[in-house]
Amino acid sequence: MDLAAISDSTPQGIAGAFSRAIRAGELAPGDRLPTVRDVASDLGVSPATVSAAWQALRRTGLVVSRGRAGTFVRDTPTPWLSPRQRGLVGAGPDGLRLDLSRGTPDPTLLPDLGPALHRVSQRAAVLAYQEEPVLPELGEVLAATWPYPTEAITVVDGATDGVARMLEQVVSYGDRVVLESPGFPPFFDLIEALGAEVVPIALDGSGVTADSLRRALDARPVAVVLQPRAHNPTGVSTTAARAEQLVRVLRQRRGEMPWIIEDDHSSGISVAPDVSLGVWLPDQVVHVRSFSKSHGPDLRIAALGGPSSIVDRIVSRRMLGPAWTSRMVQTILLDLLTSSQSLDEVSEARRQYMARQRTIVAELEALGIVVAVPDGINMWLPVHDERAAVVHLSASGIRVAGGSVFVAADGAPYLRVTSGLVSPDDAAEVAAALAAASVAE
Repeated sequence: MDLAAISDSTPQGIAGAFSRAIRAGELAPGDRLPTVRDVASDLGVSPATVSAAWQALRRTGLVVSRGRAGTFVRDTPTPWLSPRQRGLVGAGPDGLRLDLSRGTPDPTLLPDLGPALHRVSQRAAVLAYQEEPVLPELGEVLAATWPYPTEAITVVDGATDGVARMLEQVVSYGDRVVLESPGFPPFFDLIEALGAEVVPIALDGSGVTADSLRRALDARPVAVVLQPRAHNPTGVSTTAARAEQLVRVLRQRRGEMPWIIEDDHSSGISVAPDVSLGVWLPDQVVHVRSFSKSHGPDLRIAALGGPSSIVDRIVSRRMLGPAWTSRMVQTILLDLLTSSQSLDEVSEARRQYMARQRTIVAELEALGIVVAVPDGINMWLPVHDERAAVVHLSASGIRVAGGSVFVAADGAPYLRVTSGLVSPDDAAEVAAALAAASVAE
């Protein structure tokens, strides 16, 4: 790499230049970066400036430090993560001020588990393995709050588990599955793992567009996966009017209608109405409702409802694996869904997230960047160059997720920012950093 070509000798400029060299192949996986002293000497800057650039590259996951051996271009992916998930993972804290890359809720806004844990029996119940997998009391609470009357509801280990188990039941090798683009990265990897083909559909401010769904149905997919509320990564929620348009498109399709799988991952913290295509198509919709964003990701629990013909198949398959989701965890969730304190805490979290989103959007608008106020905790931010923006923010101590892992094919560059984690006190500073990053080259 030609250090003389580096014209911007700030930490952001140095990190950006090395990032471009890595992407261009001038520095290959496993290559050792020049020493901090050598780069500082060649550029006429202090070693601290180069060290800050190296830290920025480490935070983005592009390079890894091996102590006295030096800093190297990363060449070992995290083996237990699927390809697109690896694209979401940066390195450790290393001077990080804010991690806005994860898409996880603010732990300070999760309800207090203490009272629920206190009320759970201190002994794990000794039950027959073949008993009903869902606590009857929890089933009643879930059914009462479901967006439409459904034949059967079961409990699974999170929204992704529910969507995956449904897809495994209906997708065969060579089939086609419709996914939103941009959309949730693990779903793309999951379809590939099943040997199926992704058919992308587009969104606007009201949800999936009817025209893109109409075109996608020409491919005769076996399933359509939708995120009706607080869409990840855009923060768009589907309106009732748009849902009706999509239903009309589906009903006009000739031949067998695909299964509709709804991933309602942010139900507790979304401010949008509870819209489901199951209101019109109850025999073709499987609705998955997660409690991770609202009650805690580590509870690993979600509800799945739909026609008994398919839900029974999912339950039957789980009996040959985990069998059921821990009834102790189900009891905790039941307590959280019926306790007035927990209900108030989740309601306050919902209010706080929306207030934070409105604040940072207003700060961005004051800087000339206009984006719609997103629902939930994520924001989809257009930028000039994705990698340059990621590196620029990393040099400022802020980590975000590059947008390329969220889309089915190349397109305009974006960042996914978990803006729901930004407090009002930090909003102006973070917005300024995002604005500067959006034009970085």
